[in-house]
Amino acid sequence: MKLIRANVSDCDKLWRMQTQAFAELLEKYRDYETNPANEAKERIEERLLQEFTYFYFIFDADNLVGAIRIVDKKDGSRKCVSPVFIMKEFRNKGLAQKAFEQVEKLHGADGWELATIVQEKGNCHLYEKLGYRRTGETRKINDRMDIVYYEKD
Repeated sequence: MKLIRANVSDCDKLWRMQTQAFAELLEKYRDYETNPANEAKERIEERLLQEFTYFYFIFDADNLVGAIRIVDKKDGSRKCVSPVFIMKEFRNKGLAQKAFEQVEKLHGADGWELATIVQEKGNCHLYEKLGYRRTGETRKINDRMDIVYYEKD
């Protein structure tokens, strides 16, 4: 497992991967305003240019298996994971967990936040296994889905 930092020249590749990785969730929940599969390529480019954004490609051996974006302002505020994804053919192999372990080595183990779809029990289980706890805050997106917020100290 290794993380390779993406830069603005990787925008098209990241956008294509993200669109593909989140397509099934978009179809399932129809959350057109919030789903990363529906995000404009220009938005990813804007994020890649932010000095506090760290977008990493996730590799397992020589296979490009996903990506993770970290917002780390390095000012004592919480670091945020948004989004993280593993491509469908590489899921359920512990790769997301390993990616989080690598990210914590790079950005520190404490002071994190993230959000996920409460109806996606596998995602919730992963984050809780990694030490994230629910904040108690949720947000209804539509009749099909809600977002739940997590923190890790």
